[in-house]
Amino acid sequence: MDETKSSEASSRTDRRPWGAFTVLDEGRGYKVKRIEVLPGQRLSYQKHARRSEHWMVVQGAAKVTLDGKEISVATGEFVDIPRGASHRIENPQTDTLIFIEVQRGDYLGEDDIVRLEDDYGRTSGRAP
Repeated sequence: MDETKSSEASSRTDRRPWGAFTVLDEGRGYKVKRIEVLPGQRLSYQKHARRSEHWMVVQGAAKVTLDGKEISVATGEFVDIPRGASHRIENPQTDTLIFIEVQRGDYLGEDDIVRLEDDYGRTSGRAP
Protein backbone atom coordinates (compact mmCIF):
# COMPACT_ATOMS: atom_id res chain seq x y z
CA MET A 1 0.00 0.00 0.00
CA ASP A 2 2.77 2.44 0.85
CA GLU A 3 4.53 1.63 -2.43
CA THR A 4 1.39 2.54 -4.38
CA LYS A 5 1.07 5.85 -2.57
CA SER A 6 4.76 6.56 -3.13
CA SER A 7 4.58 5.89 -6.87
CA GLU A 8 1.41 8.01 -7.15
CA ALA A 9 3.14 10.89 -5.38
CA SER A 10 6.28 10.59 -7.49
CA SER A 11 4.25 10.54 -10.70
CA ARG A 12 2.89 13.97 -9.73
CA THR A 13 6.40 15.40 -9.21
CA ASP A 14 8.22 16.93 -12.15
CA ARG A 15 11.97 17.57 -11.93
CA ARG A 16 13.37 20.65 -13.66
CA PRO A 17 16.91 22.07 -13.98
CA TRP A 18 16.10 24.64 -11.27
CA GLY A 19 14.43 22.20 -8.82
CA ALA A 20 11.04 20.45 -8.86
CA PHE A 21 7.32 20.88 -8.50
CA THR A 22 4.63 18.59 -7.15
CA VAL A 23 0.96 18.97 -8.00
CA LEU A 24 -0.89 18.83 -4.66
CA ASP A 25 -4.44 19.32 -5.91
CA GLU A 26 -6.31 20.35 -9.01
CA GLY A 27 -9.85 20.81 -10.18
CA ARG A 28 -11.91 22.87 -12.58
CA GLY A 29 -10.28 26.29 -12.76
CA TYR A 30 -7.49 25.75 -10.21
CA LYS A 31 -4.25 23.87 -9.56
CA VAL A 32 -2.08 23.87 -6.42
CA LYS A 33 1.66 23.12 -6.60
CA ARG A 34 4.52 22.81 -4.11
CA ILE A 35 7.58 24.23 -5.83
CA GLU A 36 11.21 23.83 -4.74
CA VAL A 37 13.92 26.10 -6.15
CA LEU A 38 17.52 25.05 -5.57
CA PRO A 39 20.02 27.56 -4.14
CA GLY A 40 21.19 30.07 -6.76
CA GLN A 41 18.62 28.92 -9.34
CA ARG A 42 15.67 30.66 -10.97
CA LEU A 43 12.71 29.87 -13.17
CA SER A 44 12.18 31.33 -16.64
CA TYR A 45 11.10 34.94 -17.00
CA GLN A 46 7.69 34.10 -18.40
CA LYS A 47 4.03 34.97 -18.74
CA HIS A 48 0.75 33.11 -19.11
CA ALA A 49 -2.17 33.98 -21.38
CA ARG A 50 -4.85 32.02 -19.53
CA ARG A 51 -4.02 31.93 -15.84
CA SER A 52 -3.06 34.00 -12.83
CA GLU A 53 -0.93 32.72 -9.95
CA HIS A 54 -0.66 33.30 -6.21
CA TRP A 55 2.71 32.44 -4.63
CA MET A 56 3.27 32.01 -0.88
CA VAL A 57 6.80 31.38 0.37
CA VAL A 58 6.81 28.68 3.05
CA GLN A 59 10.59 28.18 3.38
CA GLY A 60 13.43 30.56 2.57
CA ALA A 61 13.29 33.91 0.83
CA ALA A 62 12.61 34.67 -2.82
CA LYS A 63 13.51 37.37 -5.27
CA VAL A 64 10.52 37.87 -7.56
CA THR A 65 10.61 39.90 -10.76
CA LEU A 66 7.12 41.10 -11.71
CA ASP A 67 6.82 43.16 -14.91
CA GLY A 68 10.44 44.27 -14.53
CA LYS A 69 10.19 45.25 -10.83
CA GLU A 70 12.12 43.23 -8.22
CA ILE A 71 10.28 42.25 -5.02
CA SER A 72 11.70 40.42 -1.97
CA VAL A 73 9.32 37.82 -0.55
CA ALA A 74 10.13 36.29 2.85
CA THR A 75 8.74 33.18 4.52
CA GLY A 76 5.03 33.69 5.21
CA GLU A 77 4.67 36.43 2.59
CA PHE A 78 2.97 36.17 -0.79
CA VAL A 79 2.76 37.80 -4.20
CA ASP A 80 -0.01 37.73 -6.79
CA ILE A 81 0.89 37.30 -10.47
CA PRO A 82 -1.90 38.64 -12.73
CA ARG A 83 -2.69 36.88 -16.00
CA GLY A 84 -0.39 38.22 -18.74
CA ALA A 85 2.19 39.68 -16.33
CA SER A 86 5.88 38.87 -16.95
CA HIS A 87 7.30 37.13 -13.90
CA ARG A 88 10.15 35.10 -12.45
CA ILE A 89 11.12 33.73 -9.06
CA GLU A 90 14.65 33.00 -7.96
CA ASN A 91 16.43 31.68 -4.91
CA PRO A 92 19.35 33.90 -3.90
CA GLN A 93 19.82 31.94 -0.64
CA THR A 94 21.99 28.92 0.23
CA ASP A 95 19.05 26.71 1.28
CA THR A 96 16.21 25.39 -0.88
CA LEU A 97 13.34 27.83 -1.45
CA ILE A 98 9.85 26.31 -1.15
CA PHE A 99 6.68 28.07 -2.16
CA ILE A 100 3.07 27.13 -2.77
CA GLU A 101 1.58 28.20 -6.09
CA VAL A 102 -2.17 28.46 -6.64
CA GLN A 103 -3.08 28.78 -10.31
CA ARG A 104 -6.49 30.12 -11.34
CA GLY A 105 -7.85 30.25 -14.87
CA ASP A 106 -9.77 28.54 -17.63
CA TYR A 107 -6.70 26.56 -18.81
CA LEU A 108 -3.84 25.42 -16.57
CA GLY A 109 -1.64 23.33 -18.90
CA GLU A 110 2.14 23.60 -18.80
CA ASP A 111 2.04 24.72 -22.45
CA ASP A 112 0.47 28.08 -21.44
CA ILE A 113 3.95 29.50 -20.90
CA VAL A 114 5.73 32.12 -22.97
CA ARG A 115 9.38 32.06 -21.89
CA LEU A 116 10.89 35.51 -22.39
CA GLU A 117 14.29 34.60 -20.88
CA ASP A 118 15.60 31.25 -19.69
CA ASP A 119 18.89 30.16 -18.15
CA TYR A 120 18.51 26.68 -19.67
CA GLY A 121 17.92 27.55 -23.34
CA ARG A 122 14.15 27.02 -23.25
CA THR A 123 12.54 30.03 -24.90
CA SER A 124 9.30 30.16 -26.82
CA GLY A 125 7.49 32.46 -29.19
CA ARG A 126 4.02 32.70 -27.73
CA ALA A 127 1.42 30.77 -25.79
CA PRO A 128 -1.19 28.75 -27.67
